[in-house]
Amino acid sequence: MGENLFRIPVGHWVETVLDWITANFNAFFDVVKTVFQNFNDALVWVLTAPPFWAIILVLAILAWLAKSWKLGVGTVIGLLFIYGMNQWQNSMETLALVLVASVIAVVISVPLGILTAKSRIVSTIVKPILDFLQTMPAFVYLIPAILLLGIGAVPGIVATIVFSLAPGTRFTELGIRSVDTEVLEAGQAFGASPGRILRQIQIPLAMPTIMAGINQVIMLSLSMVVIAGMVGAGGLGAAVYKALTTLNTPLGVESGLSVVVLAIILDRITASLGRSNVTGRSTS
Repeated sequence: MGENLFRIPVGHWVETVLDWITANFNAFFDVVKTVFQNFNDALVWVLTAPPFWAIILVLAILAWLAKSWKLGVGTVIGLLFIYGMNQWQNSMETLALVLVASVIAVVISVPLGILTAKSRIVSTIVKPILDFLQTMPAFVYLIPAILLLGIGAVPGIVATIVFSLAPGTRFTELGIRSVDTEVLEAGQAFGASPGRILRQIQIPLAMPTIMAGINQVIMLSLSMVVIAGMVGAGGLGAAVYKALTTLNTPLGVESGLSVVVLAIILDRITASLGRSNVTGRSTS
């Protein structure tokens, strides 16, 4: 094939920017790496230091309180299944990574969603960025993450956060915008300030939609587990990657099923929390 008529060196421009960021903000990224690593390590310790049955009991009670005793029993069965496949340690490392990434993504995306709902200018700026983040192949996020943060769990966490930001922001904006204008006008008529209307009317009424966004954040975080495992994040992602590179069918099946079990448990719990919010509001 012939040469292009012209060449736009976008990749080299990005590389130049990354080199400049690395040279000038290295101390900042060292702090970020330390904070994220300590957060992840602490959560891994919380999930792995106690006996496995204690963690199963806590998660089963949480599932029971979130929905019903049936979900609690299902949680016990699923986690015992993971333990029986000898994937408990990997699963808890993965759960810690998902929770860390999800918490940080929610802390960023929910306020950003509220801001985009309140300002059309911000919404116009943010929406193309979210489209870019959602459509960019996830593997591409790992390149700058590794350059800036090195190998390990932290670049996996950062790539997961970036990948899962969009649904949290979009669902929050949708929830805030969907609040009935008559309700807002009633609050204004009673002299409520914009901040009070947001806190006491808009956010509570939008909470089911916001919870749906949080559910999607967690599901997308789990979908990044394997990719994070490729850069040294450990857990089930590392096990799946090892099974892929060594053609180890038993390990691949067991680690893959463990991801599925965790996904089902987290999905049911977070979805139930959103529905219970609707029920609680309707009966109050």
